[in-house]
Amino acid sequence: MRNILKLSAIAVLVASLSACAVGPDYHTPAKVADISFNSPYQQAEQAQSWWQAFDDAVLNQLISTALVENRTLAQARANVDRAYAVFRDANNDFLPKGTLDATYQASENPTLSPDDNGVITRGYSTGANLSWDLDLFGKLRRASEAAEAQAQQADILWHDAQVQLISQVATSYGEYRGAQLRLVVAEQNLQNLQQSRAIVLARLEAGMASELELAQIDVQVHQVHAAIPAYRVARLTADATLSALLGQRPGQLKLGSVPNLPELKQPVAVVEGENYLRYRADVASSERLLAARTAQIGVATADLYPNISVRGFLGFLSGPGLTLGSETQSWSVAPTLSWQAADLGSVKARIRQAEASSQMALAQFEQQVFDAINEMQLSLGSYNLSREQQLSTEQQWQASNRAVQIARERYNAGTGEFLDLLDAERELLRARDQLAQIQQQSFIRLVGIYRSFGGGIQLI
Repeated sequence: MRNILKLSAIAVLVASLSACAVGPDYHTPAKVADISFNSPYQQAEQAQSWWQAFDDAVLNQLISTALVENRTLAQARANVDRAYAVFRDANNDFLPKGTLDATYQASENPTLSPDDNGVITRGYSTGANLSWDLDLFGKLRRASEAAEAQAQQADILWHDAQVQLISQVATSYGEYRGAQLRLVVAEQNLQNLQQSRAIVLARLEAGMASELELAQIDVQVHQVHAAIPAYRVARLTADATLSALLGQRPGQLKLGSVPNLPELKQPVAVVEGENYLRYRADVASSERLLAARTAQIGVATADLYPNISVRGFLGFLSGPGLTLGSETQSWSVAPTLSWQAADLGSVKARIRQAEASSQMALAQFEQQVFDAINEMQLSLGSYNLSREQQLSTEQQWQASNRAVQIARERYNAGTGEFLDLLDAERELLRARDQLAQIQQQSFIRLVGIYRSFGGGIQLI
């Protein structure tokens, strides 16, 4: 009974000491202490649904394929598995470890004594070797905390990689459709110029126009012809980028020939009072890195104190007869205390390194918050200005189109000047191409809003 009480007292003492953990406990920085970060899975659900608001079947298919086939995303997923395996390994350090061993040994002339000449001895041992490191000062606990935070960071980074991939696919798709649109616009402008050239040529043959006027209209025709290869190169570039993101070879994608840029049926809305930082995977990732660096201070600090471990053996030892039985049973217990007393200078240096790493992680986290806030505001402002520019350019294009019609009718009737027609044609070409560029720009900036808000922005 007394022995049982002693063992119970020792167990309680060890458990009490193990409940202590040196080093600072982690607390979310005050700047974002009121933000409840979503779990990575909630972030991913919203981040992987916003693009469906465009109701573009081709874009939907591209993104679905990219989420399955993209190799960078597969690498990030494998990194999550690796990080959680590291965490499970660190978390198992709290438990006793052991191996099952069986050893056979034979030797001749085991000593230098002449009496042992030619003597062969044999021995056999089998049993369990056990070891247990008592986590008296929380070194193992802090290491487990750090590994868990790093695993959570890897998980968040994987979901952030999905957000970035979706944004890249949507942006490249917009660039492809934009190049298609500019190519179609150039071909339409070329047809319009050919109509004007036919009028000039007819008037030239009738003696009502000059060779100079025909040469001037030909200049614009050749300018449009010269721009067409650049649009085709832009389309090929966007196709190659999309193919790489989807893990395919260039030219295999079936994107169709209709050059329509996706548009929202409803405008986006920012909810007043909503803290969108909680949707930002990069902010959440930096916060988890800070938690890991804080825990590593405790790992380094624990080396200031002694470490106690217990080693033991339970099994059988046999001599020359190689028999196993109750008479050959064996056990041993060997408590060990180790302390880096002669190397405390190095221990303190490692603590300072861990503290500096924690300060670096804190600064990185705070900067990430500032960058995220500014990026969200910039994306909204840029998109709103782009929409204003697009509306103005649409009105400019409509006015230019009317001006060309009027100038062409007047010139054909002999009541208008050729220079007026030439200027109107030139302005129409510029306005229509500019409108195509701004339509592409507006779409890409809209994608930028969703990316900068982590997919958390909603439609109204």
